[in-house]
Amino acid sequence: MTSELDRAHFGIVVIGAGSAGCCAAIAAAETSGRPVLLVERYGFLGGVSTQSLDTFYGFFTPGDRPLKVAGGIPDRVVDRLADHGEIFLRPNTYGAGTGVTYNPEYLKIVWDDLVAASGAEALLHSKLVAIEDGGGVYRLTLDTPGGAVTVFAERVIDASGDAHAAHLLGVPLEEAGREEAAQTFTTTFRMCNVDLDRYAGAGGKKLLQDRMTRAVEAGTYPLPRKNGSVHEMVQPHCIATVAVRVPFSSPFDPRALSAAEAEGRRQAYVYEAFLRAEIPGFEQAKIIGMSSPQIGIRESRRLYGAYRLTRADCLAAARFEDAVLLCGAPIEDHRMNADGEDETEWVYVPDGGVYQVPYRTLHAPGFDRLLVAGRCFSAEHSAHASCRSMAQTMSMGQAAGTAAALSLQGDCAVDRIDIAALRARLESIGAIIDPPVDTARIGRDDWFANRNRKG
Repeated sequence: MTSELDRAHFGIVVIGAGSAGCCAAIAAAETSGRPVLLVERYGFLGGVSTQSLDTFYGFFTPGDRPLKVAGGIPDRVVDRLADHGEIFLRPNTYGAGTGVTYNPEYLKIVWDDLVAASGAEALLHSKLVAIEDGGGVYRLTLDTPGGAVTVFAERVIDASGDAHAAHLLGVPLEEAGREEAAQTFTTTFRMCNVDLDRYAGAGGKKLLQDRMTRAVEAGTYPLPRKNGSVHEMVQPHCIATVAVRVPFSSPFDPRALSAAEAEGRRQAYVYEAFLRAEIPGFEQAKIIGMSSPQIGIRESRRLYGAYRLTRADCLAAARFEDAVLLCGAPIEDHRMNADGEDETEWVYVPDGGVYQVPYRTLHAPGFDRLLVAGRCFSAEHSAHASCRSMAQTMSMGQAAGTAAALSLQGDCAVDRIDIAALRARLESIGAIIDPPVDTARIGRDDWFANRNRKG
């Protein structure tokens, strides 16, 4: 009951139950043994991983000799999906690295089970509306179905995506679009009754790209871009898309966001008409769902942390003494030029390399009991465009959750924890922090030796 929750005390409260927040809560509960509360505004866990997408990227580097660069709690998630036959591997259309495609509806249950097994409490249909620093403890006001409640936390992890808790606390933040062009929004949609054999036989992805380009150049369909992707889902005869492109507008302007939602839905049905008329195998296909419950937002607010990951760090395969995760994904910057035309940038880490992400990107100077995880971590725009894949946000979550727990155990500020102890704990649960030498590369076939694959 709401009355039982009101005035409750927690060791750690995690705001936002996306892939980063779920992993943060699991790691925090398992490491600390203290009460952990995971607050989520929707009625299910997973965020984007269960709302609009169906593929984990970032587990593997691109190229012919893939290197696995994420592990630990993220592996548990994938293993649970694999145990129930709810995943397969597939190459990415633009060479961003092997994707792990999964059933997003079943993933909701996986997140439920893993969070519950860790001992963390998930509080759904609840939203942070205020937070105050009471000098040693945070006082949080949550809007719940039963009304407003107050809870107390010794540490807070902001995994809201929008840096909502950090913003309310006055943490220095960068708002996307203020300093440089921000990435576009996307309404993903799914279609059923697709004849995938007929599609593949007619040319598959190459045919799709050629006909999209022709349609845009000829003006026969008002498609927003010449490039886009459709891919097979776990569910038979179904496809998922990343094709809609809505210009960036402030995610915090309700009128602009409302207009973006409507535009995304409109574009989805333009694509449906195009696919049914122009692409073999789609003649009887229909849309069965769109991004739910909101349009896909790639960036909104980012922390000005103790360190900001830079474009140069990514492309130089940087190493850090306080590294807590790896990334080998390319800079994938979806944007429009001044004429409203697609201008996606793809820049790869040289030689199939990887860079490390330092712990300092997860906390800000002067905020001793606050950590962030997920897409609001501290990074420049271009670096963020590389390190926003879900394997990396899950890795950030497990690092932040573990760090918060160690901070509690040591009764110290989050920037004063023993980094060696943090790294050792992460590695003990399977996290990959230091790149293996070339002769010890861990590839797709090693990880998924007994699992289903699709090309």
